[in-house]
Amino acid sequence: MTTQAAPAAPAARLDVDPDRWPDVARVPHAPLRAAVAGRLLRRVATRRGLRVELPGGRTLRPAPPGAPTMRLNHPRAFLNRVGESGLIGFGEAYQAGDWDSPDLVALLTALATAPETLVPTGAQWLRRLYVQRPPDDELSTSANAQRNIHRHYDLSNELFSLFLDDTMTYSSAVFPTDPAGAPVATWSALPAAQHRKIDHLLDLARVGPGTRLLEIGTGWGELAIRAASRGATAVSLTLSEEQLALARRRIADAGLEHRAEVRLCDYRAADGEYDAVVSVEMIEAVGRPFWPEYFPTLDRVLAPGGRVALQAITMPHDRMLASSRTYTWILKYIFPGGLIPSVQAIAQSAHRHTALRVTGARAWGPHYAETLRLWRERFTAQERDVAALGFDQVFRRMWELYLAYSEAGFRTGYLDVRQILLTREESARRTLHPDG
Repeated sequence: MTTQAAPAAPAARLDVDPDRWPDVARVPHAPLRAAVAGRLLRRVATRRGLRVELPGGRTLRPAPPGAPTMRLNHPRAFLNRVGESGLIGFGEAYQAGDWDSPDLVALLTALATAPETLVPTGAQWLRRLYVQRPPDDELSTSANAQRNIHRHYDLSNELFSLFLDDTMTYSSAVFPTDPAGAPVATWSALPAAQHRKIDHLLDLARVGPGTRLLEIGTGWGELAIRAASRGATAVSLTLSEEQLALARRRIADAGLEHRAEVRLCDYRAADGEYDAVVSVEMIEAVGRPFWPEYFPTLDRVLAPGGRVALQAITMPHDRMLASSRTYTWILKYIFPGGLIPSVQAIAQSAHRHTALRVTGARAWGPHYAETLRLWRERFTAQERDVAALGFDQVFRRMWELYLAYSEAGFRTGYLDVRQILLTREESARRTLHPDG
């Protein structure tokens, strides 16, 4: 240990509502597992060059200046949580205030780089002690899907309006780029960047005057408005009652009710025939067991010669396979029932169950990192307004971690986002920049 000149006062414990947050309020007692977690923390700090600060001004190990920093406010609680439930405990420890960081994204980026190397090969068997399977009541069956969507998207339109731009678009934007190809992202540029993303997807699906368009996953209606403004007739499906109400109001305010309709409807119940089907970051909520229903639905409603354009968050195929049966902190608290697919999995599922083939894909990962940065900065700046809506400090810390964790995933390349074109085999041809 090394001693610091000015010891920090111990952080006060967060007041956690045990009814609202039972697993955050409960600090487990797992001394043997906590000891293992402590040894692992030392290893990770050494390998990743992290600075781990302890109460009283001590550090776990010497670290270089500017090293990503984790502040352990309550080390015993942190180690017991991580020892008992791994990364779920890591997230719950942050919600509870057991640890902090002056630069959360920098710390999480260091941890998200080659995450498979964090645990030594010989100790991988320890995962069996705490890894859980996703609970059956969170699988995205037709009976559970609306409840899963409600837990995230029906938090309140007012909450989302505090950190989204005026387009109310909750997916990756596509920004202008500098000469080196890096996105140039500012808050004032975000609305135009969201429209650029939507226009890319509509162009990919060849949406124009007279196009019959089906959108799966409405958001708050911006894509439907943009498509209707092109002269298309859009039907948009959502399971979020909050989004349904606001999307309908925004469409009416734009004077486009005759061209855009929003329905409260599960994708499995979609009917009609459409020249184009688009969906923005909705496939992640489908869940792997239901891809054999999702892709045939796209195929069933697509008219001859039609095109499907998806925007999807993706991860490498081997990581998707490794995580597909694992209950994670994100699934428990943010997106129940989902799974981020790989491009390979999308192509294989479409090929196995339909006549659809992936015929083009283009990646925008750095643009999502910047989109998330802008949302996170806006969210943290609106802390008082978030609290005024009735969201407590545990919730606010949960969302700060979720946004920072996601940003780190895109910064390291652990996550990517792609616009993917699917066409029927008889009309397949290569387009855009195939990279899948």
